[in-house]
Amino acid sequence: MLHDLNSYIVVRLLLAALLGGLVGLERELRHKPAGLRTNMLICFGSALFTIISYQMAGEVGGDHTRIAAQIIPGIGFIGAGVVIRERGAVMGITSAATIFVIASVGMAVGAGMIATSIFATLILLVALIFLGIAEDRVGIHPRLMRFRITAQDAASILSSVHRIVEEAEIQTRQWHSHKTESGDLIEFDAEITSKQERALLEKFRELNAHCDVRPFQP
Repeated sequence: MLHDLNSYIVVRLLLAALLGGLVGLERELRHKPAGLRTNMLICFGSALFTIISYQMAGEVGGDHTRIAAQIIPGIGFIGAGVVIRERGAVMGITSAATIFVIASVGMAVGAGMIATSIFATLILLVALIFLGIAEDRVGIHPRLMRFRITAQDAASILSSVHRIVEEAEIQTRQWHSHKTESGDLIEFDAEITSKQERALLEKFRELNAHCDVRPFQP
């Protein structure tokens, strides 16, 4: 019953799961929508479909790329599922692109292109980890952030907060103001760079108000 399973296929499937897991772990640690299990299963499944495609073509004849070719539209469907449009901002593009690339890595493993798949995974990890760190430090990549400003009298500083944001030429959305146990709370969302975030925080501190900023969670 196990005549169809050999050590080479087992190694390829395990390698696909490992490579997908490495990329998925990076996504999981950054709290992205497609994490460890998602990327591992996508890479594993792509490798398995590619192996099946080759095996079936060898045994019954036909085009050995036919099954493997259907992986691409399927991955496009999954990638579209992680893209979120929330309050005018589109999020999840990097996660969708990661899914697209990790599927190609799985296909490469399934096709026996071991060195290529490992090299592609390393390039993908460099792009996700090191380029992501560089973007955060330089502040060139805008992020959707939620600002929470607490003061004893929000009405007295609300106009000043609006003025500071307008002078910085930052587009905001979803302004809210309500009372809490610690004082009046002003909330708004803004898609800004790290440099713009630091500048706003400095201005808000001059209003003698407590300001908390964190990534927007849909």
